[in-house]
Amino acid sequence: MLTKRVKSRIAGEFQKHETDTGSAEVQIALLSRQIDELAAHLKKNPKDNHSRRGLLKMVSNRRKLLAYLKKKEPSVYEKVIKKLDLKK
Repeated sequence: MLTKRVKSRIAGEFQKHETDTGSAEVQIALLSRQIDELAAHLKKNPKDNHSRRGLLKMVSNRRKLLAYLKKKEPSVYEKVIKKLDLKK
């Protein structure tokens, strides 16, 4: 679970303008952070299947957002991939 402070810091790095909190870039960054935290949790708790399902949903959602961004703004897509150090 991300705190408000962490969310606002991540949004600040990726937002397009001052009040941007819902653009694809911000959503991808927040999902990536949540995925990292949940993956660490699942390494400690391998039998937690409910959290594993949530992780798979988040990964799927991030994949869809990345596909959208790649289609609409390829240059921004490349920047986000590099900044988040994602494999693509």
